[in-house]
Amino acid sequence: MNTKRDVEQGEDSTQEEIRQPLMQGQKNLPDAGGSGSEDQTDKSSKDLWMVYLSTFVAVCGSFEFGSCAGYSSPTQTAIREDLDLSLGEYSVFGSILTFGAMIGAITSGPIADFIGRKGAMRVSSAFCAAGWLAIYFAEGALVLDIGRLATGYGMGVFSYVVPVFIAEIAPKNLRGALTTINQLMICTGVSVAFIIGTVLTWRVLALTGLVPCAVVLFGLFLIPESPRWLAKTGREKEFEAALQRLRGKDADISLEAAEIQDYIETLQQLPKAKILDLFQRRYLPSVIIGVGLMFFQQFGGINGICFYVSNIFESAGFSSSVGTITYAILQVIVTAMGAALIDRAGRKPLLLVSASGLVLSCALAGLSFYFKSHELALKAVPALAVTGILLYIGSFSVGMGAVPWVIMSEIFPINIKGVAGSLATLMNWFGAWAISYTFNYLMSWSSYGTFIIYGVINALAIVFVIKVVPETKGRTLEQIQASINA
Repeated sequence: MNTKRDVEQGEDSTQEEIRQPLMQGQKNLPDAGGSGSEDQTDKSSKDLWMVYLSTFVAVCGSFEFGSCAGYSSPTQTAIREDLDLSLGEYSVFGSILTFGAMIGAITSGPIADFIGRKGAMRVSSAFCAAGWLAIYFAEGALVLDIGRLATGYGMGVFSYVVPVFIAEIAPKNLRGALTTINQLMICTGVSVAFIIGTVLTWRVLALTGLVPCAVVLFGLFLIPESPRWLAKTGREKEFEAALQRLRGKDADISLEAAEIQDYIETLQQLPKAKILDLFQRRYLPSVIIGVGLMFFQQFGGINGICFYVSNIFESAGFSSSVGTITYAILQVIVTAMGAALIDRAGRKPLLLVSASGLVLSCALAGLSFYFKSHELALKAVPALAVTGILLYIGSFSVGMGAVPWVIMSEIFPINIKGVAGSLATLMNWFGAWAISYTFNYLMSWSSYGTFIIYGVINALAIVFVIKVVPETKGRTLEQIQASINA
């Protein structure tokens, strides 16, 4: 492909040139995570031990993400009593995490591009560590909120840089499997916080959040920087050395290195998209799909239920510790099942099953609180609430939790991926903030009405998936993008 000639002819010509080889079965442009031929990537575990170590260090950041998200649920009662916080003050504490994450998500791309993927993870770990220490020493709402905001910022940076780093270091035949570990570790972090939060004080639980930060900060000294970032910044010797470490000392990296350089050169010569370019007719379908899925993922109520699940069980008259532990274990198991099924069942079927389960679970939880409010069938209230909440997290984990992120990574063309991905991520964190902030107020207004609202939104998600979202299983990135944005 003559890239210079394409750029001179304009963006439309560039996009057409990208699509034509795809349609004609010729050589495709390597995707952002492309890693060369199967022969080059079919290495033994011994050869790829650095890839696994690097992935482990990175996903400790995902575990930290989950620890931050899961902290507020088991600690709500104790923090309010110890620091004499009102419901409104604690709602600010719970929701300001996602406000910090929005800031982190917006700034994470420039940070990761300027100081590297490892540098961004160091910044994120430092913010999280400072935030946990502030929470531990807090004697009032202000310091508590500052600490929560700092952990939220670190969480927002991790949410971007960890999957990007893994995709950039992984061989082509392992990229999908290794990338799914990111979501699994987030769920594991949430679950561990839920479980140990039932036996530890809220201050000690804050200190446990320092552990994954320490692992990341120490582990980063042992692993290489992303070869693709090094190539993008023109550090050719460091790029080749990092790639060699990741593929094994005896591996032939010449073909993979050439493909990465080819991709980087092509990427740099494509027109740089601006935010207003996303609303052009050719890009609007993919933007609607990406942003729409993030809207339904968050406004279906997940962060309100996740952040305050202990209090939901207490309100329904069920043991908060038993319910929270069951919730935590179920979340990890079902997320692992979803990761195993996504390339077999397909994206769209998982989304439809997930959203249908969310509607049913909201109906069950809403019915339990309706019975309690009207003093009807009081013995059935705890069972209905527990069934509803556990069905909710199971349904969310199997589809709506991870699949929107997968589809978002597939549908945006190369030249708008950064801007469009930032917009979709911002929608995700805005929804997380809005739901976590309003949840306690909605529950005070009407506990069963809250779940009715979430149920209606999840029902609309079913319609959206059927009418708008394409199936992307078994298709190359170029095929997906060309069909959506044709």
